[in-house]
Amino acid sequence: MTLSISLTVNGERRDVPLEDPRATLLDVLRDRVGLTGTKKGCDRGQCGACTVLVDGRRINACLALAVSHDGAEVTTIEGLAQGDDLHPVQAAFVECDGFQCGYCTPGQIMSAVGLIAEGGADDAERIREGMSGNICRCAAYPGITAAVQDAQRRMADEKRKSA
Repeated sequence: MTLSISLTVNGERRDVPLEDPRATLLDVLRDRVGLTGTKKGCDRGQCGACTVLVDGRRINACLALAVSHDGAEVTTIEGLAQGDDLHPVQAAFVECDGFQCGYCTPGQIMSAVGLIAEGGADDAERIREGMSGNICRCAAYPGITAAVQDAQRRMADEKRKSA
């Protein structure tokens, strides 16, 4: 029996047939939709490499059954930049050396975008706590924290200027 789900992924509606109702959102994004920026790290919800935004909230895609998110709006790392213009969080990660090997970076960036939207990026301690579900095996944490702080300031400044 084949199920079909509809997702809006990075602003584009995707109808995805599923042969297995146990497919995770991570597997659907990578294998069925072809967006491989979201990484499969531990596949147990412990590392955060698979973090995406679903309806504006950050989740571990490896723990989410795709069928549970039928009709949802999903944002992946591929959906952040606007053409050649990086999202402020992406730009801050580059400028603040918020990565080394880069494997965890998509999940780190997506988690940071969610954390900033939640209002939890006020100071370094809150950032470290809010990002604690994202593991960096290279230990680039000082750069990650600095990048989130920088991006939060940039985004707040842009919001003030446009108001």
